[in-house]
Amino acid sequence: MPFSDQLKAFEKRITELEQENKRLHDTVAYLTKQLFGKRSEKTSSLSKEQVSLFDELPPVFDEAETQANAKVPEPDLQEEAAKFAKKRYKGQRKDQISHLEHVKKLYHRIEGDRSCDTCGTELVAVGEEFVRSELEFIPAQVRIIDYYRETLECRNCRKNDRPYMEKAELPDPVILHSLASPSTLAWIMHQKFVNAIPLYRQEAEWQMLGVTLSRATMSNWLMVAARDWLLPIVERLHQELLKETHLHVDETPIQVLQEEGRKNTTESYMWVYSTGQHGTHPIRLFEYQPGRGGSYPKKFLKGFQGYLHTDAYRGYDKVEKIVRCYCWAHVRRKFVDVLPKDVKSPEATMAAQGVQFCNELFAMEKALASISAKERYQERLTKQLPALEAFWSWADSALNTLPPKSKTSEAIQYAINHKAGLMNYLKDGNCSISNNLAENSIRPFTIGRKNWLFSGSPRGAAASAAIYSLIETAKANGLNPHRYLEYILGDLPGVPFRQSPDILDDYLPWNPDIQKKCSSTKTGK
Repeated sequence: MPFSDQLKAFEKRITELEQENKRLHDTVAYLTKQLFGKRSEKTSSLSKEQVSLFDELPPVFDEAETQANAKVPEPDLQEEAAKFAKKRYKGQRKDQISHLEHVKKLYHRIEGDRSCDTCGTELVAVGEEFVRSELEFIPAQVRIIDYYRETLECRNCRKNDRPYMEKAELPDPVILHSLASPSTLAWIMHQKFVNAIPLYRQEAEWQMLGVTLSRATMSNWLMVAARDWLLPIVERLHQELLKETHLHVDETPIQVLQEEGRKNTTESYMWVYSTGQHGTHPIRLFEYQPGRGGSYPKKFLKGFQGYLHTDAYRGYDKVEKIVRCYCWAHVRRKFVDVLPKDVKSPEATMAAQGVQFCNELFAMEKALASISAKERYQERLTKQLPALEAFWSWADSALNTLPPKSKTSEAIQYAINHKAGLMNYLKDGNCSISNNLAENSIRPFTIGRKNWLFSGSPRGAAASAAIYSLIETAKANGLNPHRYLEYILGDLPGVPFRQSPDILDDYLPWNPDIQKKCSSTKTGK
């Protein structure tokens, strides 16, 4: 081989090794950021000096591409601090405690010290002075309620040898042959599924209160209560959810023990289905399934027709008669994750431009929140569609200037690969630009999972799904989830809802009586 050809081969190999070395450095930086970096996707530092992608749509990308050395500005710390500063106003503290019970404590001068220091005359009370207010914590108390019922007899029938007796009616127990009460069950559920306190910690708390209540007993109580009283309401909510035309779906792993034919280390999944932002009623439903296959949402959403907001997971393609709307928050996340430390590199400029585009797209969408669906549809076509077309043009040209396997090119390629789904939100004014609604709904579950780690059985996972469904739906409807659970567990036993399913409508979270009794703003009980 001629020396010139060998030299070209060596130069080509050196270039390839340099590119591979850079890719490896980028991968290490990316993984390090994922492990130790901040998880927030806020990118306010890009909003000041970064070139706006909306000012002049067609030429702006050409202009941005020439600024290969554009520097991502540092955030203004004073401005950032001002954003999170508490906005105080006169009387704020009084408003914060106005709904609480107030107990007046009046302190008197002690006997023997109620005379005038000048002449010795007995002092007479002429008024009171307010000094301060304090928040008092009253520790929880437990007690046993012993149920008795009155027995009545007809003495006249007794005289005539026709004994006749009646007994007073009692409320049905929430769980037969147990010490469980609605208040106890609701508190255990609230502690685990709202406050993310696992049962073994609750066991210790009950012990401090003088009650020996094992985690196994509490687990059995939760499964029985969820099966008998909560699941029927969840199924009723499921029927209402399928009537909607805009839904959100997301899924997250869960470890479930004792699954038949599966190792304990095998991943199962918790799915969440949510009504859209502009739906009739807010509904959040959780469903445990042993896998992530598309057959699960297909079965759960049978009968639904409309727009389904998801991430780009292909399993959702199995759901029939839907239009999939992909999530722009995922696109932004891709760009945020690959922002390199070397802010002077062309890749930094490209990634920052991608982040800035998403930020401004979300800002435009936020401005449309208060208008009607029809107006929102028109505004999107007028303002956002030209911006999106400019973005796709920029993305196509950006790929030609970046190494094919770089993290930034992968982020841009992700957006291009899912262009159709990302554009579908423009088809209907009630569609959302992201799937954040479902992700926010499933976040309490992921937080709890960090503490309790796994479900002990498929029955336990199914019970958790039912409880999470009612808790998150209650919160979405402005209810206090603890009050809502306690009301259901105390009132539903003994109600013939299986013979008359329409009775369950009285327990849905948007029912006026439920709103009145279980509102999050309601004081006391």
